[in-house]
Amino acid sequence: MAVAVDSAESAHFLRFASASNVGDTLLEQIDADIARLARDYVSKPVSELFHEIGTLRRGVFDLLRGRQHPYQTCHLYLQAGRLCGLATHVALDLGHYTAAATHSRTAWRCAESAGHNGLRAWIRSVQSLIAYWQQDHRQAAELARSGLPYADSGTIAARLLGLEARATAALGDSAGALRAVEAAEAARSGVAAVDLPGVFTFPEAKQWTYAGTALLALESRHHVNRAIEASSRAILLYESAPQQEQSSGDLLAAHLDLANAHLAHGDLDGVQEKLLVVLDAAPGRRTASISTRLRALSTRLAEPAYADSPIVLSLRENVREACSRPALTNPPELPQ
Repeated sequence: MAVAVDSAESAHFLRFASASNVGDTLLEQIDADIARLARDYVSKPVSELFHEIGTLRRGVFDLLRGRQHPYQTCHLYLQAGRLCGLATHVALDLGHYTAAATHSRTAWRCAESAGHNGLRAWIRSVQSLIAYWQQDHRQAAELARSGLPYADSGTIAARLLGLEARATAALGDSAGALRAVEAAEAARSGVAAVDLPGVFTFPEAKQWTYAGTALLALESRHHVNRAIEASSRAILLYESAPQQEQSSGDLLAAHLDLANAHLAHGDLDGVQEKLLVVLDAAPGRRTASISTRLRALSTRLAEPAYADSPIVLSLRENVREACSRPALTNPPELPQ
């Protein structure tokens, strides 16, 4: 009798241990949805993706509050971390940096629970972006460096080094920025593993965009010329890529860097040509970082040296008018 009762307890626990609120097919579907959203994020307006990212993220949170096998729990934490990472990007593009930081901390906790180095490194890269656009360039550089120990595959090391280059250049550390630019190129040459698609990968075109921004910040004529080469190469690579891989934000950023570079050389026609590309873009494509870049360029155009230039006066008015139009600042409301 005692043996039978003892075995019944094991049978009862077997039923408990076998129970799960998810199945492998559901996990596969969530993976597919995350990959699609990450791919679409590159070329589609945030307004088209915001609600679906949030709905899927909340669904994964709900699943984690239930019961599943340990390997399924680990997988769900990875999915939750990636979705929080996408939410971080949304808030970042909308200019809501406090919200972005909150999403990123939750993403980091999920990456820790999943034990996933690739996600840890990617989250550090997005946290570096948050610090950079809050003008905390020292913290941005430190966050980028702190992600490198986790960069064990794919293009993430090149991304982190590119971010470090931009941040150190903004700090005026010319030698450090140039070292990081070169290290990013070396890291890309050794890439073998395939990343997740879209926003989770770091295409060569984006790397040249980052390099152009870093080199431009170093200000010397030689580095400005190198920045022109880098930004022009980024535009060429993006425009020759399939439409779904063309990052509108990076394209606008590269054009604005070229406008600034031409301004540094006193080439006002060049400034006008590159700036008009940005001004002609739909407001919904203008993320918070693009608006910040536009305002910074407007400030430079207001310097006394350009007071008598008809081209600059016209451009200043165009920039002022563009900045007065609603841009990408808030997600759309759900239909009632």
